[in-house]
Amino acid sequence: MVKASPVASGSMGAKGRNPGRGPAKDPAKMMTLFVLVVVTLYFGREVLIPITLAVLLAFLLAPLVALFRRWRLGRIPSVLLVVTVTIGVLLGIGSVIGGQIGSLAHDLPNYTKTIETKAATIQAETIGRVTKFMQPARKTAQGGAAASAPAATPGGQMAPTAAPARGSTGVTSHWGVVKEVLGPVLSPLATIGIVFIVAIFALLQSEDLRDRLIRLIGADDIHRTTIAMDDADSRLRRYFLTQLTVNTTFGIVVGVGLFFIGVPNPVLWGVLSALLRFIPYIGSMISALLPIALAAAVEPGWSMALWTAALYIVVEGITGQLIEPLLYGHSTGISPFAVVVAAIFWSWVWGPVGLFLSTPLTLCLVVIGRNVKRLEFLDVMFGDQPALSPVETFYQRLLADDADEVVEQAETLLKDMTLASYYDEVALPGMQLVAADADRGVLEPEQLDTVKTAIYELVETLAEHVEPTGDGRAEGVLVAPAGLEAPAILSIAGRGPLDEPASAMLVHLLQQQGIAGRLVRYDDVSRHALQHLDVSNVAMAAIAYLDISGSPAHLRYLIRRLRRYLPEGTPILVGLWPHEEPALQQERMRTTIGADHYASSFADVMAQCRSVIEHRSPVEPATQIA
Repeated sequence: MVKASPVASGSMGAKGRNPGRGPAKDPAKMMTLFVLVVVTLYFGREVLIPITLAVLLAFLLAPLVALFRRWRLGRIPSVLLVVTVTIGVLLGIGSVIGGQIGSLAHDLPNYTKTIETKAATIQAETIGRVTKFMQPARKTAQGGAAASAPAATPGGQMAPTAAPARGSTGVTSHWGVVKEVLGPVLSPLATIGIVFIVAIFALLQSEDLRDRLIRLIGADDIHRTTIAMDDADSRLRRYFLTQLTVNTTFGIVVGVGLFFIGVPNPVLWGVLSALLRFIPYIGSMISALLPIALAAAVEPGWSMALWTAALYIVVEGITGQLIEPLLYGHSTGISPFAVVVAAIFWSWVWGPVGLFLSTPLTLCLVVIGRNVKRLEFLDVMFGDQPALSPVETFYQRLLADDADEVVEQAETLLKDMTLASYYDEVALPGMQLVAADADRGVLEPEQLDTVKTAIYELVETLAEHVEPTGDGRAEGVLVAPAGLEAPAILSIAGRGPLDEPASAMLVHLLQQQGIAGRLVRYDDVSRHALQHLDVSNVAMAAIAYLDISGSPAHLRYLIRRLRRYLPEGTPILVGLWPHEEPALQQERMRTTIGADHYASSFADVMAQCRSVIEHRSPVEPATQIA
């Protein structure tokens, strides 16, 4: 019984190598566009960063606004209420952090003696030894410097040197002082104010902005654009909700752990750990530095610092390697490599804010590329879906002379599909691609030999693959009665370059089903060699042709020779043609070729073989086990 295969949708025919891919883009235009986008992002960051943060904030607050609107509060009151609550939450978190920082600053002088003692110890054990080692060289250098010192005056005093020039005024203006002191404070406050103002207007005009975005992305296909926006919406919300839950739990666990270890201000470090962990990869490491340093300053020894470091390592290890993979899975749709590259790129363009926004922005690009044809390259570059289908990977690995990876791919796919499904949905279409390229003359003879060798190695390796049913037998095994020989299927290779490996696969499948199969090479059915072919107790002859068009004369003459030599009434099957071949659709061409049965897959061939054996005369030595 054949199971449904998870790679069936990725299969492709011999004539369509890369379905679903758009036309190739002009590399020069793409590079020019990329440079313009990067330059705009870099030099426009003062404007783009607040707008991006505002849009992201509006996106996160939109569900709350919709909830209040369902409670009949109206649009404007709902938006103002949600924004007010958000500002209150942020001010609350800020007050907690500020209070904890004030408490820490008040207690820092108490840790000065411990810090000085440890610093002196470290200096004595490390820097002191280096200094002692370098003293001879330093004395030599000082002697040379003394020799070149400026001469003294007759009175024994050094010659006076020119005094540095003074400016006309040494007093800084009051406006300069105010600007120097308040500038670093007012700039972030102004940015936060802009973010909230833009977020308020975005929430008030959310439907209008949505319609404009649909018109901009793809008004010619509103259905597809709507699906893309819904996909981005669900992915982003799930990502932020999961990340908020994980990071909050991380901060709570760290705060509780630091409390029991004895590190001062555990609430501060728990809150900072939860916030900094929103920064990918380095956030948790940054959040661990200050608690470890404080633990080293509090205790004369090093045990508290080591326990603090161990706490962060264990909690981050469990969170990053166990909890997050289980919760996230493939929900974001971004490949791990893309996450790293995006973090580097956005942190370079927009600094720390870009590092925080790297994953959400990249996720939006992936969703747009997945649903907008013109931007499909974004999904290929950053998405977590395989860039090549299983068929394309099979074909590429054959051409690259990597037989081991072909076998590894097969073993991976066979965990979720049957051997017949693998041969039909991956190996056969990939071999048809090779045969088509060979027919076009784009493959060298050496490459063909390499591909054939790799396929034979694959069949030989998969010969050990067993698919037992509940009773330990392959389903529907055909055997002969005691003392009689089971009927055989002749698997005859066509004249194509890969027809013989395909025939070997068919023999393998027949043997898996308990049907006797014999491989016959194309040279063995030539006019001179056919008379030596053993055709005793043959149930059917199956000729494999991977890539053929029309009704070639060599195939018609081969079937005529087999008709004369095989036992009378032995059916002949021609199979493994691509689905779109006319011989599979047109009765006239079938009559011209002269075969009894036609098939486009191994499954079709196996079905025909089983049917022929099961309907043999009772005197024939074959029965079927129920």
